[in-house]
Amino acid sequence: MFTRQFLFGYLTLMIGLINLSLMSQPVQANEDVWIDVDTTAHTLKVMRGDVIQLTFENVAIGRFGTTWFKKTKDDKTPLGQFRIGWINEQSRYYRFFGLDYPNRETARRALADGRITEETWLSILETTNKERTPPQNTPLGGYIGIHGIGRGDPEVHDQFNWTNGCVALTNEQIDQLGEWAKPGVMVNIH
Repeated sequence: MFTRQFLFGYLTLMIGLINLSLMSQPVQANEDVWIDVDTTAHTLKVMRGDVIQLTFENVAIGRFGTTWFKKTKDDKTPLGQFRIGWINEQSRYYRFFGLDYPNRETARRALADGRITEETWLSILETTNKERTPPQNTPLGGYIGIHGIGRGDPEVHDQFNWTNGCVALTNEQIDQLGEWAKPGVMVNIH
């Protein structure tokens, strides 16, 4: 007979494996819709070609600003062009649009600067060549995305950059963004 603890552990493992499986699925490109995040103006714009479809004001970013040289636990938002690689509808931040960070360009800079090993570079290169989600546990950090505030304090969101490196909107804004943000959509963070 299985114990309750064994069954709970087994279910937790299975859910984790399913989530990893979903994260490694190929992204579906959507070339005409893209997202522009202006970290200085604190705006997120949904674009179709050169035409603005929707603008969100007062987005929050990493509590220590932005960087081209992100590393694990620096609480900075990486700059560059990424793609939405997966969507987590069960996120503690309400909904999470995961980015393909670290991508090839980020990894190339990190290898040149000696911030990652050749082995890490090759693992990132291999997954990006297969259009899959890159490893999320490298020295460059991971689990970067666009998300809501979950049960967080809306006043903190309105007044501070509070994330660990992600781009945050209100839960209501994330619902609106969900109509546009699909796997494969390009996200430009500048």
